[in-house]
Amino acid sequence: MRNVVVTGGSRGFGLGIAVALRSAGYRVIAVARSESELLGEAMHETGGSDGGSLHFRPFDLAHLEGIPKLVSTLRAEFGPLHGLVNNAGLGTSGVLATMRNSEIERLVRLNSVSPILLTKYVVRAMIAEASEGRIVNIASVAGTAGYHGLSVYSATKASLIGFTRSLARELGILGITVNAVAPGFVETEMTASMTERQRHRIARRSALQRLVGTDDVAAAVEFLIGDKARNITGTVLTVDAGGTA
Repeated sequence: MRNVVVTGGSRGFGLGIAVALRSAGYRVIAVARSESELLGEAMHETGGSDGGSLHFRPFDLAHLEGIPKLVSTLRAEFGPLHGLVNNAGLGTSGVLATMRNSEIERLVRLNSVSPILLTKYVVRAMIAEASEGRIVNIASVAGTAGYHGLSVYSATKASLIGFTRSLARELGILGITVNAVAPGFVETEMTASMTERQRHRIARRSALQRLVGTDDVAAAVEFLIGDKARNITGTVLTVDAGGTA
């Protein structure tokens, strides 16, 4: 069974991705600071006819020094790593001139430095095991489009897009693919508190006149992790219902 690590896998995108991959027959290791109630429930559900499974291992990805040990521990426990989904990150907003330096550093550390370091050690494992692995980075449309109050967040997501394209060049000769998924405005718990009028106004901005669901993002990741995407690398798959079309 192929092992796939999903960071930030206890809620939101990460949990949706973890469940989708489990249903597709992968052994999924969800990594997050703590186990959520929803993740606990998902781990007790059956994996479907393909026999996938879902596991949780606690780790704070802001603790950069511990990343090498995390990867070695996961390899020792589960075996070769086929895939890595870099989903964990902060969505902190704020006008640059008034943001605290500590907030900026925290965003860059978790959204950019942490996934780069984690990928480094996972890639080393893939190379050692001669694995044609899969790396999928969760970016954002904010990485290529400007949004008020998101300059630092956008910078971190833009860094993931550049990282994706260049790393794909480095690893292509080894058969390892590196891609990114860039979600737009997604229908999650955060949007549930909005009025119907607010949600409709946001949906109208997209070509398809609707919001994107977590399942849509998970389906894109599942495709890029799978064998049907074996000749796709260095790409950014935008999932925003045509909001940036």
